[in-house]
Amino acid sequence: MGLFDKIKSAFIRDKQKEQEVEELETEEVVEEEPIDVVDETTIEVTTEETEAIEEVEEISEVMPEVDIVEATIEESQAIEEVAEVELEPIVASEPTPEPVATQEKYDKGLAKTRKTFKQRMNELFANFRSVDEDFFEEVEETLISADVGFETSMRIADELRQEVKLRNAKKPGAVQNAIIEKLVDLYEEEGLNEVNELNLQPNGLSVFLFVGVNGVGKTTSIGKLANQYREQGKKVLLAAADTFRAGAIDQLVVWGERAQVEVVRGKAGGDPAAVVFDAMQRAKEENADVLLVDTAGRLQNKVNLMNELDKIKRIIQRVDPEAPHEVLLVLDATTGQNAMTQAKQFKETTDVTGLVLTKLDGTAKGGIVLAIRNELHLPVKLVGLGEGIDDLEPFNPNDFVVGLFKELLQEEY
Repeated sequence: MGLFDKIKSAFIRDKQKEQEVEELETEEVVEEEPIDVVDETTIEVTTEETEAIEEVEEISEVMPEVDIVEATIEESQAIEEVAEVELEPIVASEPTPEPVATQEKYDKGLAKTRKTFKQRMNELFANFRSVDEDFFEEVEETLISADVGFETSMRIADELRQEVKLRNAKKPGAVQNAIIEKLVDLYEEEGLNEVNELNLQPNGLSVFLFVGVNGVGKTTSIGKLANQYREQGKKVLLAAADTFRAGAIDQLVVWGERAQVEVVRGKAGGDPAAVVFDAMQRAKEENADVLLVDTAGRLQNKVNLMNELDKIKRIIQRVDPEAPHEVLLVLDATTGQNAMTQAKQFKETTDVTGLVLTKLDGTAKGGIVLAIRNELHLPVKLVGLGEGIDDLEPFNPNDFVVGLFKELLQEEY
């Protein structure tokens, strides 16, 4: 089953759920009418009950009041004991919350992007009565404004011209579905040989180098990934090689405490390569499984920064010629095309092996993932879908596309 078929299946399932909910809400509750007829049997029973009550009242008048009070106290104590017994299992057996499924996280994390896409599509079709050349030019602008990327938008518009003619599509719903299908097909085509999994070594030390400008969530991503690996039973070390930014070392130490992993650090303003050398030596001595290296995030076009990264890589390779096993560029999804610019510049000067896309849940610019795959051909390895320590997820292309497009399809299927 192709990606677009999976989106259609998800779309149909959601529609069926909506219909089921609507049917339940519209069902009328039939109330039983009160019975006005009184039969003879009821009257007889009522008479017997009345006589029994009168007999009890006569006996009560003869019995002393003290006995009634004592009986009441004993009954109260018994009721309290039963209540305590009944309460104990209720308190002890509170259900533990089940973990949220990955697809649900993607659905929730991409909500803002979906809403923005939908609004722009609605505006596009509201302004055009016919599918003409002006319409296709507007398609290009709509996709560009959705951070799909210039090259991708141009290609989609060109292919859409041919597709609309072949399908003889005239209804807005059919044309919109054709746009979504083209986006998905192109996304799937560009990712045929893409490896989204992290290059974790089955035996020995895995060294991941994190790069990116300040403020994109680099240190936070390192801490969250460290926590995941530690929970998997791996021995993890962090290296605080961002010695230039004030507070960067302390920030990584805080995340190390949260993730319950050790941080190798030096003095503020010291040599980052020296910190990495110490971290590599210690990782080997302690038989660590994973070493995550935080680096400085000065402006990406500074030659000094790139030279520093090269020096760090040479230090790593003195201990392990095959390392680093990943050079992960961290990008802030909320910056849209600025993230694209950063990725292009880092790709030109550093051997980036994959991307970490943070704050995807807080942006309407999730379309940037399409542009990154189609124009930069860099695999997304990890995505941030929330602020919690467990909200850094391995990137799943299928879950991403289904979460992004399933609500945009029209009732054509």
